[in-house]
Amino acid sequence: MSTRGRDRGRSRKSRGARPRSRTTEPERFVEIRIDSLAAGGDGVGRDSENRVVFVPFTAPGDRVRVRVVEAHARFLVGLVDALLEPSPVRTDPVCAVFGTCGGCSWQHIEYEAQIAAKADIVRDAFTRIGKLTLPSAVEVAPSPETYGYRSRARVLADGTKVGFRRRRSHVVCATDRCPILVPELRSELAALAKDPPRRAGEWELACGGGAPRAVALPAPGGRPIRFRVNDVDYAVSPGVFVQSNAMMLERLDHAVTAAAGTGILALDLFAGAGFLTVGLARSFDHVIAVESHATAVRDLRSNLSSAGCGSVEVIESRVEDALLGARIAPQRPDAVILDPPRTGLPPDTADAIADLAPQRIVYLACDPATQARDARVFCARGYELVSLEGFDLFPQTPHVETLAVFEASDQGSTSPWRTA
Repeated sequence: MSTRGRDRGRSRKSRGARPRSRTTEPERFVEIRIDSLAAGGDGVGRDSENRVVFVPFTAPGDRVRVRVVEAHARFLVGLVDALLEPSPVRTDPVCAVFGTCGGCSWQHIEYEAQIAAKADIVRDAFTRIGKLTLPSAVEVAPSPETYGYRSRARVLADGTKVGFRRRRSHVVCATDRCPILVPELRSELAALAKDPPRRAGEWELACGGGAPRAVALPAPGGRPIRFRVNDVDYAVSPGVFVQSNAMMLERLDHAVTAAAGTGILALDLFAGAGFLTVGLARSFDHVIAVESHATAVRDLRSNLSSAGCGSVEVIESRVEDALLGARIAPQRPDAVILDPPRTGLPPDTADAIADLAPQRIVYLACDPATQARDARVFCARGYELVSLEGFDLFPQTPHVETLAVFEASDQGSTSPWRTA
């Protein structure tokens, strides 16, 4: 999976972001019932004029009096003034800085309701943005643990204190505890907060098979974390992306490998340190892995060598350059596997992938909205969405990982690699 200058806990473009233009109205209050949860995490209801109202830190079923803070032509944004009737799915947050820290926004919602909301978010993205008919009901695989699951995180130091970013801000929300971190990283955070580093900036907390680490970023040549998934050992350097919920890695690896199938040639785009590449190398005669981040490429080559994957060709390049610049030979692959950043595929990349005419496209994403946008392109080019499922890698947040699989309608075509 790829770095591409991003961290999955931090989005370049806020999910569910709303336009900032607004009308000016006198301060007012409305009473509403919260019906659902939006992709950005806010509760959603309607006022007496049937305008949509977004309210953070509410739960489906809440009846609330809301102070309106933004009024737009078609929707309002408000803050809870009073909880008139709590939802039956409400629960008590366990974090002292919940509501201030920008990390979690759903600790007040029972976990089963979180899973149901994420399935709704995925379904809404593909039907509303993608304009697609889903092959079946969306199922979201739950995390084995809802707290104490995160084995990698970034914190911010400002020279005097350490913590995560405040909600919708770049200011430090000071804390020495985080309940979603695995125990080893809770200790690292406490130690860092007790003696804040003078060097301001981002610090990465990570752990794997060895001792946990806390390193200032960037950290070229820093000690990698090591972990084992499905009998394969991986090493990932500081700053290189790897999924933060280690408890879900085996299930995710199995799902992607099974969806890709077998064959002669697979393209692994946004390959990162090779977490998915190794499994693909065991299923295909030849794999082309594309990754742009230099440190991730070094980890990728090292992990492939350790796993004995000699049939993988690594291309160090941005995916759009490799595809549009013809660095990938125009032979038909059996499968293309994608794991792009939250912003989805770069312009024209979806069409370039369709031009290769793969039999299958396996698309792993952390933002259903941009994935649905790209899915619409694939389906317009003759592909059919045959499966869509979610994985809850991020309990207590609205984020959800989704795996979409597309198949070409032309199943009779053959790959040139079969006749080579």
